[in-house]
Amino acid sequence: MDFRKTFDRIPDDFDRYRPRYCDELFAELIKNAKIDENSNVLEIGPGTGQATEPLLETGCNYTAIELGENFTDFMKRKFSSYKNFHIVNDDFEKHDFGTQKFDLVYSAATIQWIPEQIAFPKCFDLLVPGGTLAMFMTRSDERSPNQELYDKIGEAYKKYFVVQQHYTQHMEYNNVVNYGFVNFSYRDWKKTRTLTADEYISYISTHCEHITLEEPHRSLFFGAVRDAIVVAGNKIVIEDTIPLYLVNKPE
Repeated sequence: MDFRKTFDRIPDDFDRYRPRYCDELFAELIKNAKIDENSNVLEIGPGTGQATEPLLETGCNYTAIELGENFTDFMKRKFSSYKNFHIVNDDFEKHDFGTQKFDLVYSAATIQWIPEQIAFPKCFDLLVPGGTLAMFMTRSDERSPNQELYDKIGEAYKKYFVVQQHYTQHMEYNNVVNYGFVNFSYRDWKKTRTLTADEYISYISTHCEHITLEEPHRSLFFGAVRDAIVVAGNKIVIEDTIPLYLVNKPE
Protein backbone atom coordinates (compact mmCIF):
# COMPACT_ATOMS: atom_id res chain seq x y z
CA MET A 1 0.00 0.00 0.00
CA ASP A 2 1.28 3.46 -0.90
CA PHE A 3 0.28 5.45 2.18
CA ARG A 4 1.26 8.68 0.40
CA LYS A 5 -1.98 8.47 -1.60
CA THR A 6 -4.25 7.60 1.32
CA PHE A 7 -5.04 11.16 2.37
CA ASP A 8 -6.09 12.10 -1.17
CA ARG A 9 -9.31 10.12 -0.58
CA ILE A 10 -10.61 12.72 1.89
CA PRO A 11 -9.56 16.23 0.81
CA ASP A 12 -12.50 18.04 2.41
CA ASP A 13 -12.18 16.32 5.80
CA PHE A 14 -8.40 16.64 5.66
CA ASP A 15 -8.69 20.39 5.22
CA ARG A 16 -11.38 20.74 7.88
CA TYR A 17 -9.90 18.67 10.70
CA ARG A 18 -6.10 18.70 10.45
CA PRO A 19 -4.42 21.01 13.00
CA ARG A 20 -2.92 24.29 11.79
CA TYR A 21 0.56 25.62 12.41
CA CYS A 22 1.30 28.73 14.46
CA ASP A 23 1.99 32.21 13.11
CA GLU A 24 5.31 32.30 14.96
CA LEU A 25 6.62 29.40 12.88
CA PHE A 26 5.90 31.13 9.58
CA ALA A 27 7.39 34.39 10.80
CA GLU A 28 10.60 32.58 11.78
CA LEU A 29 10.71 30.64 8.50
CA ILE A 30 10.16 33.66 6.26
CA LYS A 31 12.68 35.76 8.20
CA ASN A 32 15.34 33.04 8.30
CA ALA A 33 15.03 32.18 4.60
CA LYS A 34 14.73 35.87 3.63
CA ILE A 35 11.62 35.26 1.52
CA ASP A 36 10.13 38.16 -0.43
CA GLU A 37 8.57 38.87 -3.83
CA ASN A 38 11.87 38.04 -5.54
CA SER A 39 12.15 34.54 -4.03
CA ASN A 40 11.39 31.20 -5.65
CA VAL A 41 9.74 28.78 -3.22
CA LEU A 42 8.84 25.09 -3.53
CA GLU A 43 6.44 23.31 -1.18
CA ILE A 44 6.58 19.50 -1.22
CA GLY A 45 3.19 17.83 -0.83
CA PRO A 46 1.00 20.72 0.38
CA GLY A 47 -2.11 18.57 0.82
CA THR A 48 -4.91 21.12 1.17
CA GLY A 49 -2.60 24.02 2.00
CA GLN A 50 -2.32 24.15 5.80
CA ALA A 51 1.16 25.68 5.34
CA THR A 52 0.71 27.51 2.05
CA GLU A 53 -0.95 30.89 2.45
CA PRO A 54 1.67 32.58 4.67
CA LEU A 55 4.26 31.97 1.94
CA LEU A 56 1.95 33.08 -0.84
CA GLU A 57 1.31 36.32 1.03
CA THR A 58 5.01 37.23 0.79
CA GLY A 59 4.52 37.66 -2.95
CA CYS A 60 7.14 35.00 -3.71
CA ASN A 61 7.02 32.87 -6.84
CA TYR A 62 5.39 29.85 -5.16
CA THR A 63 5.34 26.35 -6.67
CA ALA A 64 3.84 23.24 -5.08
CA ILE A 65 4.31 19.65 -6.15
CA GLU A 66 1.47 17.40 -5.03
CA LEU A 67 1.02 13.68 -5.68
CA GLY A 68 -2.73 13.57 -5.05
CA GLU A 69 -5.09 14.51 -7.86
CA ASN A 70 -7.89 15.48 -5.47
CA PHE A 71 -5.52 17.55 -3.36
CA THR A 72 -4.22 19.28 -6.48
CA ASP A 73 -7.75 20.20 -7.57
CA PHE A 74 -8.54 21.40 -4.03
CA MET A 75 -5.43 23.60 -3.98
CA LYS A 76 -6.28 25.12 -7.36
CA ARG A 77 -9.72 26.11 -6.12
CA LYS A 78 -8.46 27.38 -2.77
CA PHE A 79 -5.61 29.56 -4.02
CA SER A 80 -6.69 30.51 -7.54
CA SER A 81 -6.88 34.19 -6.57
CA TYR A 82 -3.10 34.31 -6.01
CA LYS A 83 -1.29 35.16 -9.22
CA ASN A 84 1.99 33.84 -7.74
CA PHE A 85 0.51 30.36 -7.12
CA HIS A 86 1.58 27.40 -9.25
CA ILE A 87 1.04 23.69 -8.65
CA VAL A 88 2.26 20.52 -10.36
CA ASN A 89 0.41 17.21 -9.95
CA ASP A 90 3.29 14.72 -9.88
CA ASP A 91 5.52 12.58 -7.67
CA PHE A 92 8.33 14.65 -6.13
CA GLU A 93 10.61 11.62 -6.14
CA LYS A 94 10.34 11.22 -9.92
CA HIS A 95 9.54 14.71 -11.20
CA ASP A 96 12.08 16.40 -13.46
CA PHE A 97 12.34 20.06 -12.41
CA GLY A 98 14.64 20.84 -15.30
CA THR A 99 16.66 23.97 -14.63
CA GLN A 100 14.38 25.24 -11.83
CA LYS A 101 16.13 26.30 -8.64
CA PHE A 102 14.62 27.56 -5.40
CA ASP A 103 15.57 29.86 -2.56
CA LEU A 104 13.42 27.80 -0.20
CA VAL A 105 12.23 24.20 -0.34
CA TYR A 106 9.88 23.30 2.50
CA SER A 107 7.78 20.44 3.77
CA ALA A 108 4.92 20.47 6.28
CA ALA A 109 4.60 16.86 7.47
CA THR A 110 5.37 15.47 4.02
CA ILE A 111 9.06 14.83 3.48
CA GLN A 112 9.05 11.96 5.99
CA TRP A 113 7.08 9.92 3.43
CA ILE A 114 10.16 9.95 1.17
CA PRO A 115 13.30 7.89 1.91
CA GLU A 116 15.98 10.29 3.12
CA GLN A 117 18.49 9.05 0.54
CA ILE A 118 16.10 10.38 -2.12
CA ALA A 119 14.61 13.38 -0.33
CA PHE A 120 17.69 15.13 1.02
CA PRO A 121 19.92 14.95 -2.09
CA LYS A 122 17.08 16.07 -4.35
CA CYS A 123 16.28 19.03 -2.10
CA PHE A 124 19.97 19.92 -2.04
CA ASP A 125 20.14 19.90 -5.84
CA LEU A 126 16.99 22.03 -6.17
CA LEU A 127 18.30 24.82 -3.93
CA VAL A 128 20.36 27.78 -5.03
CA PRO A 129 23.67 28.24 -3.14
CA GLY A 130 22.73 29.54 0.30
CA GLY A 131 19.12 28.35 -0.12
CA THR A 132 17.09 26.96 2.77
CA LEU A 133 15.46 23.58 3.38
CA ALA A 134 12.73 23.78 6.06
CA MET A 135 10.88 20.83 7.59
CA PHE A 136 8.10 21.04 10.15
CA MET A 137 5.14 19.03 11.41
CA THR A 138 2.93 18.57 14.49
CA ARG A 139 3.84 16.06 17.19
CA SER A 140 1.00 15.35 19.58
CA ASP A 141 1.07 14.11 23.16
CA GLU A 142 -2.26 12.74 24.37
CA ARG A 143 -0.85 10.73 27.27
CA SER A 144 0.48 13.44 29.58
CA PRO A 145 -2.71 15.46 30.14
CA ASN A 146 -5.03 12.44 30.55
CA GLN A 147 -3.31 9.15 31.30
CA GLU A 148 -6.47 7.25 32.31
CA LEU A 149 -8.31 8.27 29.15
CA TYR A 150 -5.21 7.49 27.10
CA ASP A 151 -5.22 3.96 28.50
CA LYS A 152 -8.92 3.51 27.71
CA ILE A 153 -8.36 4.61 24.12
CA GLY A 154 -5.40 2.25 23.98
CA GLU A 155 -7.75 -0.61 24.84
CA ALA A 156 -9.90 0.32 21.84
CA TYR A 157 -6.83 0.16 19.62
CA LYS A 158 -5.86 -3.27 20.93
CA LYS A 159 -9.36 -4.66 20.54
CA TYR A 160 -10.68 -3.12 17.34
CA PHE A 161 -7.92 -1.42 15.36
CA VAL A 162 -7.44 -4.04 12.64
CA VAL A 163 -5.77 -2.80 9.45
CA GLN A 164 -4.16 -4.64 6.58
CA GLN A 165 -0.91 -2.71 6.82
CA HIS A 166 0.74 -0.42 9.37
CA TYR A 167 2.70 2.68 8.49
CA THR A 168 6.31 2.02 9.55
CA GLN A 169 8.43 4.59 7.71
CA HIS A 170 10.34 6.97 9.96
CA MET A 171 12.69 9.83 9.18
CA GLU A 172 15.53 11.10 11.35
CA TYR A 173 15.49 14.79 10.47
CA ASN A 174 18.91 15.33 12.06
CA ASN A 175 20.41 13.13 9.34
CA VAL A 176 20.00 16.00 6.89
CA VAL A 177 23.49 17.22 7.88
CA ASN A 178 24.95 14.06 6.30
CA TYR A 179 23.91 15.25 2.83
CA GLY A 180 25.99 18.42 2.47
CA PHE A 181 23.72 20.85 4.31
CA VAL A 182 25.08 23.36 6.84
CA ASN A 183 23.76 25.71 9.55
CA PHE A 184 21.42 23.15 11.10
CA SER A 185 19.00 24.73 13.56
CA TYR A 186 15.97 23.57 15.51
CA ARG A 187 13.27 25.27 17.51
CA ASP A 188 9.69 24.47 18.45
CA TRP A 189 6.45 25.92 19.68
CA LYS A 190 3.81 24.50 22.04
CA LYS A 191 0.04 24.51 21.60
CA THR A 192 -2.84 22.87 23.46
CA ARG A 193 -6.05 21.63 21.88
CA THR A 194 -9.18 20.53 23.75
CA LEU A 195 -11.58 18.44 21.66
CA THR A 196 -14.96 16.85 22.22
CA ALA A 197 -15.47 13.17 21.42
CA ASP A 198 -16.92 13.95 18.00
CA GLU A 199 -14.17 16.46 17.21
CA TYR A 200 -11.51 13.94 18.20
CA ILE A 201 -13.07 11.21 16.04
CA SER A 202 -13.13 13.62 13.09
CA TYR A 203 -9.48 14.47 13.71
CA ILE A 204 -8.12 10.92 13.97
CA SER A 205 -10.24 9.88 10.99
CA THR A 206 -7.74 11.87 8.90
CA HIS A 207 -4.77 9.72 10.01
CA CYS A 208 -3.42 7.43 7.31
CA GLU A 209 -4.06 4.03 8.94
CA HIS A 210 -7.45 5.14 10.29
CA ILE A 211 -8.60 6.03 6.77
CA THR A 212 -8.02 2.42 5.72
CA LEU A 213 -10.13 0.89 8.54
CA GLU A 214 -12.90 -1.31 7.19
CA GLU A 215 -16.15 -2.50 8.72
CA PRO A 216 -17.01 -3.87 11.20
CA HIS A 217 -13.74 -2.75 12.85
CA ARG A 218 -14.22 0.89 11.84
CA SER A 219 -17.53 1.38 13.65
CA LEU A 220 -16.45 -0.67 16.66
CA PHE A 221 -13.19 1.22 17.03
CA PHE A 222 -14.56 4.73 16.65
CA GLY A 223 -17.53 3.87 18.86
CA ALA A 224 -15.26 2.65 21.66
CA VAL A 225 -13.05 5.74 21.43
CA ARG A 226 -16.05 8.06 21.44
CA ASP A 227 -17.55 6.29 24.49
CA ALA A 228 -14.27 6.58 26.41
CA ILE A 229 -14.07 10.34 25.82
CA VAL A 230 -17.75 10.93 26.66
CA VAL A 231 -17.30 9.11 29.99
CA ALA A 232 -14.24 11.30 30.67
CA GLY A 233 -16.36 14.46 30.49
CA ASN A 234 -16.59 14.64 26.70
CA LYS A 235 -13.20 16.26 26.32
CA ILE A 236 -9.67 15.20 25.49
CA VAL A 237 -6.65 17.47 25.83
CA ILE A 238 -3.85 17.26 23.26
CA GLU A 239 -0.50 18.94 23.84
CA ASP A 240 1.11 19.72 20.49
CA THR A 241 4.75 20.43 19.75
CA ILE A 242 5.46 22.09 16.41
CA PRO A 243 9.14 21.60 15.53
CA LEU A 244 10.97 23.51 12.80
CA TYR A 245 14.18 22.15 11.27
CA LEU A 246 16.22 24.53 9.11
CA VAL A 247 19.38 23.94 7.08
CA ASN A 248 21.16 25.67 4.23
CA LYS A 249 22.92 24.65 1.06
CA PRO A 250 26.46 26.09 1.31
CA GLU A 251 27.08 29.38 -0.50
